[in-house]
Amino acid sequence: MVLVIIRTLILFTVTVIFLRLMGKRQIGQLQPFELVIIIMISELAAIPMENTGIPLLSGLIPIFVLFTAQVTLSYLSLRSEKARGIICGKPSILIENSQIVEDELRRIRYNINDLLEQLRSKNVADIADVEYAILETSGQLSVILKSEKRPVKPEDMDLPVKYDGLPITLVIDGQVINENIKKMNYNEEWLQQKLNESGINNIKDLLFASLDPDGTIYFQLKKGV
Repeated sequence: MVLVIIRTLILFTVTVIFLRLMGKRQIGQLQPFELVIIIMISELAAIPMENTGIPLLSGLIPIFVLFTAQVTLSYLSLRSEKARGIICGKPSILIENSQIVEDELRRIRYNINDLLEQLRSKNVADIADVEYAILETSGQLSVILKSEKRPVKPEDMDLPVKYDGLPITLVIDGQVINENIKKMNYNEEWLQQKLNESGINNIKDLLFASLDPDGTIYFQLKKGV
């Protein structure tokens, strides 16, 4: 039993490390060859876990080979446009100037119901509003609306807008994120002083606190405090 646990932990650790090195992507953003490699790696890792009679290296070596293949293919697709087209495929234009491209739908075996479903998921109900709809190599549908149908932006109306940066997390579950505070050239004493002004004496009572770009501190107390 101990041997099974050790082998499982080793294979789990190696698999997680390799998947992390392969990059951060959601399942829906993976290229076909990346999805195949991930499925194969998971299968290869499961075999030595289930059968202790199989040497551990018999699972680790194929996993390493697949990882190397993924890195190599990714490098080739990064360096060569031609290789990228062969490995990852090319985007397909499904709608052009509000007209469904029937030949392309037939070529990739993509039916109109799927197309309409994807458009609705993008909050587009009318094909007449679409300038282009492009099926990306990851399987995601990119929709470009006609200029008159796009949401109005402040720059369209020459309206000045205030800078909207990213809030900085200061406290999570009572623990001060000192690294973030130092980035802002502040310290924990400054944070405590700001909290005292809001009637909070103990940082441990905070569930969450962050600093907005305008200098406002947002905080939420733990339940029951």
